[in-house]
Amino acid sequence: MEEIDRRIVTLLAQDGRMSFTDLARETGLSVSAVHQRVRRLEKRGIVRGYAAVIDHDAIGLPLTAFVSIKPIDPAAPDDAPDRLAHLHGIEACHSVAGDESYILKVRVASPVGLEELLQQIRAAANVSTRTTVVLSTPYEHRPPLLEDGADPVG
Repeated sequence: MEEIDRRIVTLLAQDGRMSFTDLARETGLSVSAVHQRVRRLEKRGIVRGYAAVIDHDAIGLPLTAFVSIKPIDPAAPDDAPDRLAHLHGIEACHSVAGDESYILKVRVASPVGLEELLQQIRAAANVSTRTTVVLSTPYEHRPPLLEDGADPVG
């Protein structure tokens, strides 16, 4: 990836709503050149979309946990992600190396909600679980550092 594209990706990772005018000013390119580069980055799948960052406390989902899952029957098909896709309390599913097969990031309203979701996970995927509750999140959604180890915006 060219250095200017790295710069554009870094800027968009920090603010996905940054205008083409602002991107042009930050990169020294024309607005039309930035527009073309962003469209190419999207077509190549480097920029896969734009999303709002939600305050989960404000929408009634203050409890975050990481749930490691492991199949009860190791010979069973590895289809847990498909079996769990319908559970909207699961924000992310990561395939991992180690004792567990997957780590799920979940968000729920309360400890009771977590308990209910854990029961649903176990029943739907025939897995055992190990849960770690998040106490606080000092930072999250950090943009990647793509520019020669230097601070990308400062």
